[in-house]
Amino acid sequence: MIMPFKRLIASIRVRRRCLPLLGLLLCIPIGLGSCTTNPATGESMFNLMSPQEEQKIGGEEHPKLVKAFGGEITDPELTRYVSSVGELLVKTSEMPDTKFTFTVLDNDIVNAFALPGGYVHITRGLMALANNEAELAGVLGHEMGHVVARHSAQTYTRSVLIGVLASGVGIATGSNELGQLLNQGAAVYLQSYSREHEYEADSLGVRYLRRAGYDPEAMAEFLKSLEASSRLEATLAGLPPDTVDEFDIMATHPRTLDRVQRAIAEAGDGTPRGPVDDGRDIYLKKINGLIYGDSPDQGFARGDRFAHPKLRFEFRVPSGFRLVNQPSAVIARNPNGALIAFDEVPNASGLSPRGYLARLGALADTEDITINDLAAATGRARVSTNKGARDLRVIAIRFSNEHLFRFLFLTPPPLTASMEDGLKRTTYSFRTLSPAEAAALKPLRIRIVRVKPGDTVPSLSARMAFPDRKEERFRVLNGLSPSAGLTPGMLVKIVVEGDVPKEVL
Repeated sequence: MIMPFKRLIASIRVRRRCLPLLGLLLCIPIGLGSCTTNPATGESMFNLMSPQEEQKIGGEEHPKLVKAFGGEITDPELTRYVSSVGELLVKTSEMPDTKFTFTVLDNDIVNAFALPGGYVHITRGLMALANNEAELAGVLGHEMGHVVARHSAQTYTRSVLIGVLASGVGIATGSNELGQLLNQGAAVYLQSYSREHEYEADSLGVRYLRRAGYDPEAMAEFLKSLEASSRLEATLAGLPPDTVDEFDIMATHPRTLDRVQRAIAEAGDGTPRGPVDDGRDIYLKKINGLIYGDSPDQGFARGDRFAHPKLRFEFRVPSGFRLVNQPSAVIARNPNGALIAFDEVPNASGLSPRGYLARLGALADTEDITINDLAAATGRARVSTNKGARDLRVIAIRFSNEHLFRFLFLTPPPLTASMEDGLKRTTYSFRTLSPAEAAALKPLRIRIVRVKPGDTVPSLSARMAFPDRKEERFRVLNGLSPSAGLTPGMLVKIVVEGDVPKEVL
């Protein structure tokens, strides 16, 4: 998916030739732009954004995006490796002298995106899910396809031109409704082009994979792993397995397995291919020791416990709740409809816990309390949600001069009384960690192990540092189907807590 940080919206693509009448109509009010032929797609297109402008936008937005996604990973060897794979693909493209910048983001979300001007980003979460160099190359090639095809320039151009056309129709006919109708129709048109851009990026990515000597099927294999991972993440979050939008980059990246396979088939030249080295062993050795899941800067959600080694605090949730550490909050859900949310109150320096509750208003029974020597306050209310009426309990905790934290407890009214004791225990479990306790908290990491004779999926998955669904997690992480077994000598990923030896045994 090409995702300029300012989100350049939809484009107009004129296939085969630039339509003279449309070009004349649109160049009158705008006065800029040119009709060019893209060297990668062979298509003529009218663009209002020059390559120099794309480079400028990418250069400005790249550092903002890196900061928003947790910064770059600190492993220079892994960064060089990813860049080397990317540069190999660049050399096979129609623009081999174009400067590309490949960045690995310190974020556990499985995602990849490009900025105009050649800035390609992937997350460490994506690298943990990929199983070989060919899959990594497939992701990089797809994002390169967006850049080479100049999809950002097209999306910007079409958004401008559709707006001009809609305004022109309204002026010419005196009908605002007609102009609005055109914009409504354009929304469908723009959405279809978004899918077309994804398919075109897949086609170009397949082309570059073939030229670089990789098997293009790796692109489809990674997509299968992504779909399996999204279903598992939804299940772990207490949602139905088919509720994957929150965890699936395909929700904003409209690619499907059948379209990827179609791109692979259409890019084939009919020449039989011999065995292809997918670079599995070298790739897995490169990601050995990679942080998996939460980083120390984000805090760790483990079982019923959330602990933050940098800010030095922890709390526990009641049995039956599943913790999920999200970028903006820690969320715990119970299948009975109850929910716990924990986050930091923004712009709360100097504000007392009771003062914060007063700022909310409409809370009953507010009172000051003390939680493990920390000043706090609590209040309650009955609120309406998209799930129906809920009882809300708010807890505000002054943790330091800089940090005011809050719990939000939402319970279905018939269950509030029975859940009160458990939620109260969560409130009073919040405490400060000592320096030694904080130092003892270690992130989860990918460890690469070699399958020995007698090793099985159950025996290796038992070593995974998770409380449940160990075998399912192991299979998804290694791209193994429910019936697939292991072969002695092959390398596989497990997830362990703490430091990992650099050597793969």
